[in-house]
Amino acid sequence: MIAHWPRLAPSTAAVLFAALLLPPARAWLEGRMSLQMLVQIPLLIGTGCLLGGALPPRIAAGIARWNHHGITSLVLATLAGMFWMLPRSLDAAVSEPWMAFAKFTSVPLLIGLPLGLGWPRMGFVVRGVFLLELIATFFRLGWLYLVSPVRLCNNYLLDDQQRSGMAMLVIGGLVLAGVAIKLVWGRFDRQ
Repeated sequence: MIAHWPRLAPSTAAVLFAALLLPPARAWLEGRMSLQMLVQIPLLIGTGCLLGGALPPRIAAGIARWNHHGITSLVLATLAGMFWMLPRSLDAAVSEPWMAFAKFTSVPLLIGLPLGLGWPRMGFVVRGVFLLELIATFFRLGWLYLVSPVRLCNNYLLDDQQRSGMAMLVIGGLVLAGVAIKLVWGRFDRQ
């Protein structure tokens, strides 16, 4: 089964992307701030990660020349990810069709695909810096959403924002615990 995974990844990405585009799925996932931030966007990122298997070898080799140790991928994914972390961006993606289009194209192609191509090339230190910044971002944004006395997104209620903040703090704690366990009892250089 594992040997067939690279061949199945592009079709899995296409099916997942199509499912995320369906109006009932979009309405459900964009109906709550926590679902959009913590389910829909990560699934779109996963879709992009899976797309790496669909690249022709010539294009993949060309990208690899510019992606030394996965750092170029990491920078691109980080810059695009910072945009989609802004409450204003999440808000606009729900109420503006052109921003929804931007989300459904940029998240897989500018965050997921670069991470999918870059992660195997990243060394221990680069992965560690990425994971520590991811954890810190979950804690910072989770705390902001939890303690903010005003709504940061017009499309979501304050209690939904606070629920999202609490979920982000929990996810940040789980990722931190996973990294700590891996450092103490495992190895990061294994795929």
